[in-house]
Amino acid sequence: MAASVQTTTVRNGGAGGGAIARPAAVPGQAAVRAPVPDALDLLEQFGATIVVPREAEIHGQDDPAAFCYRVLRGCVRTARLTEDGRRQVVEFLLPGDVFGFAAIDTHDFAAQAVSPVTLRRYPRRMVEALAERNAALARRLREMVAQDLRGAYGRLMLLGRKTAAERLASLLLEMAARLPQGPQGRIELPMNRTDIADHLGLTIETVSRMLALLKRDGTIAIARSGLQIRNRDALQQMANGLRS
Repeated sequence: MAASVQTTTVRNGGAGGGAIARPAAVPGQAAVRAPVPDALDLLEQFGATIVVPREAEIHGQDDPAAFCYRVLRGCVRTARLTEDGRRQVVEFLLPGDVFGFAAIDTHDFAAQAVSPVTLRRYPRRMVEALAERNAALARRLREMVAQDLRGAYGRLMLLGRKTAAERLASLLLEMAARLPQGPQGRIELPMNRTDIADHLGLTIETVSRMLALLKRDGTIAIARSGLQIRNRDALQQMANGLRS
């Protein structure tokens, strides 16, 4: 049975979007440049905030594409099951990332909460109707589809041309760049080793063995409080195929 999803509708500047009040300029001080508005903020007029428990499904593979989403908190994975039951984790989505906008009639991939997740959810028919009337939003949506394609090409290169060690090093560097860092540069990986293996096209035994090797040679440190990259140059060389 699927875990329950809590929904709260927030309009006109609710959580995760909408207009933000800014302080007035102080005489004698340089004016603070206002952030460039994002056309996606136009969607907040009909957005709803939903809370999804860890490991709950947000939408299934081949489900009707009724909604689009923006991640506010937590980590989401998109995945697809092959006909023989194997799973390919396509990508990990973190706060600020969006998904579901590139779907046409159905979702090509399932989306699940890796950790407890807070999302903004937008009815697809309302997104499309607004995009037909607003050129800036339509252009922003096209840019997002192009970014999805660029990411897909990068994943093809990762899986098709890189060795197992290069794949893992590339993922660790990516997560270090995308996740917030704690004391001494520690990062909390929200995904487990099975997720990592299914994302990189490896076995969990291979992932565990390579993590142990990286820990033993001092490239990374692993503890309950997270993972720390101790030798970024060495990890970058491994990702680039310059170190075995």
